[in-house]
Amino acid sequence: MDDEQQRPDRQPDEGPLAGFTVGVTAARRADELAALLRRRGAAVLHAPALRIVPLADDGELLAATKELIDHVPDVVVATTAIGFRGWIEAADGWGLGEQLLDRLRGVELLARGPKVKGAVRATGLTEEWSPAGESMAEVLDRLLAEGVGGRRVAVQLHGEPLPGFVEALRVAGAEVVPVPVYRWMPPEDIGPVDRLLDAVVARTVDALTFTSAPAAASLLSRAEERGLVDEVLATLGHDVPAACVGPVTALPLQARGVATVQPERFRLGPLVQLLCQELPGRARALPVAGHRVEIRGHAVLVDGGLKPVPPAGMSLLRALARRPGWVVSRAELLRALPGSGRDEHAVETAMTRLRSALGTPKLIQTVVKRGYRLALDPAADAKYADA
Repeated sequence: MDDEQQRPDRQPDEGPLAGFTVGVTAARRADELAALLRRRGAAVLHAPALRIVPLADDGELLAATKELIDHVPDVVVATTAIGFRGWIEAADGWGLGEQLLDRLRGVELLARGPKVKGAVRATGLTEEWSPAGESMAEVLDRLLAEGVGGRRVAVQLHGEPLPGFVEALRVAGAEVVPVPVYRWMPPEDIGPVDRLLDAVVARTVDALTFTSAPAAASLLSRAEERGLVDEVLATLGHDVPAACVGPVTALPLQARGVATVQPERFRLGPLVQLLCQELPGRARALPVAGHRVEIRGHAVLVDGGLKPVPPAGMSLLRALARRPGWVVSRAELLRALPGSGRDEHAVETAMTRLRSALGTPKLIQTVVKRGYRLALDPAADAKYADA
């Protein structure tokens, strides 16, 4: 396990996501997603919630492949590019590749989306149809419209059983042959997932990304095992946005009452762009001592310049910003410090470090014998007087 899975990496000092930490739960294409996030300034906390069973080791796939070679289906539905490619490669490894391709040349082959279409054509096959919206619902509508009674339909699964899709076909009279091209399993090292869950509960991660429904279900399952599920559900969608690549991915979260955000196009790039709008939009910006101060996840923008702040300092700053311009007592600030005990000297130490990190000491005023306050600009003082 590398350091990237254990703690957030360092991020650039600029970009729309500078100062924010984003959790990545993906197993495959995690590097691509993390690179897109870092390029826009985010720190990334990677904790793969699942692992993929190697195709050549999967006995269920071998059995399904032999079944389709011996009893050719009428329709084959290809759902993912990586899954379809992997299926053909696994069949080649078993010495069944040519037989499988020969059978697929004579069937109605449906490809869910352009990436799947590309994978199909790379094998020398040609799809009969591909939906414009890239959704399984469109594929199902087409099959039901043309009629599936008495027909054999092979469905390449993509890590989950697709019960609604398969059941609808069976109710309509089809004989459905599931093709489990790859299967999701819990990660061998659960440590990064536990640390990510702790970060969610502590709100030290600013958003959580999901690129598959099984990853979302696996994370919630682990939260239940640790007795954290209520806290995780209360945090996700509110303090920590749950950003899903598409509606299918969001289903396990929405089923537990978690509000999710999703891009209009179900791709990694639009998912990152969505976060570039969502997270800065949540950050609080205040006019303080003649400066514009924007409080982000683990850093502060002072007049557009990023100032990394230690966790204790961020806790103090958030406590002051909840009532901008008001005096906050040392006792209240002490309660805001994680694991600080009863010594109010801890507040003074953390405050000194906070002021140093901000680089502009006059942003926070000391009110003798009372506590501290943000030096809110006079015009803003009236605005927040009744806050």
